[in-house]
Amino acid sequence: MTSPYSNLPSKAFWRSAVTDRPALEPGDLYEPKIKIRKRMTKIVTAGSCFAQHVGRTLANSGFNVLDGEPVPLRMSDALANRFGYKLFSGRYGNIYTVRQLVQMMDEAEGLFQPATPVWEKNGRYYDAMRPNVEPEGLESPELVMKQRKEHLKKVLETYKQADLFVFTFGLTEAWIHKESGTVYPTAPGTIAGSFDPELYEFKNFGFTEIMADFVSFRKRMKKYNPAMKFLITVSPVPLTATASGNHVEVATSYSKSVLRTVCGTLYDKFRDVDYFPSYEIITSPNNRGVYFESNKRSVSSKGVATAMGLFLQAHNPGDDAEKGGATAQKAKKKGPQNADKAKDDEDAVCEDALLEAFAR
Repeated sequence: MTSPYSNLPSKAFWRSAVTDRPALEPGDLYEPKIKIRKRMTKIVTAGSCFAQHVGRTLANSGFNVLDGEPVPLRMSDALANRFGYKLFSGRYGNIYTVRQLVQMMDEAEGLFQPATPVWEKNGRYYDAMRPNVEPEGLESPELVMKQRKEHLKKVLETYKQADLFVFTFGLTEAWIHKESGTVYPTAPGTIAGSFDPELYEFKNFGFTEIMADFVSFRKRMKKYNPAMKFLITVSPVPLTATASGNHVEVATSYSKSVLRTVCGTLYDKFRDVDYFPSYEIITSPNNRGVYFESNKRSVSSKGVATAMGLFLQAHNPGDDAEKGGATAQKAKKKGPQNADKAKDDEDAVCEDALLEAFAR
């Protein structure tokens, strides 16, 4: 009597696929479901902090990543990153939840108006939907809203051109406006504005909500381009802090488990949705934890290089896998004395990391 496991490939078994795999070897975790034509496929990117590494690597490797809000002339890379340029295909900053993504597109199409869209701090005004893109704030609420109107127009124009949407799922936790349901990328009072418990509340999105939000978003994008495809992944970066009441490790496990389940369900449900296992690559026990920095949270340049190298090898067989990590490569080219500067220039810009300041 034969077993259904008799003829499975070696990757199906922990011993042969993980135990016997050399340390730091990523293995054959990824087989592309969709084909990306390097210079032909028009790509838009969005998501959490880790998504910045994904988009940057694709752009630096010659993929056709659209940029609807390019860097102004004579602005350095470091300054551009600080002001929200070159991070994604639009200057919208990190999009941590799918609800935030859907809300942005609703607003761009004139179907939604966020509550308290402008936050104030020390006499300067910030876009509550992307408070980190103007780190010094603007002179007036009117100027904030004028800038936001132009921003949303460019986002909509860019998304309508896309053939492939690349999105990294980051968080399940968010802060929302109680009455309207408006979701913000960070809690009021963290960067700007002030927290009023009468106006705002904590929200931890569940599987059903996140799944429905992405299915809705996919349907919208397919209206723009019926041939649109989607590449999704889960950020391997743990939570900086949680407002759930649980230990931050427990909250992180819950959040990543829910997001991974959503991604797995989308992958199984739709032929035009592919999943890239960056989460599994970075968090694998085979890595002995070296793909994280000393804070055990930030993904190291070596981790980014390994994950993105595997992606590039899968979509461009024959390319050097070491080309995967843009940060690591620039550091190598610039030499040891400039490695820290190269890393600083390309560090992910993360609003949620600011929560560390509140730690006791």
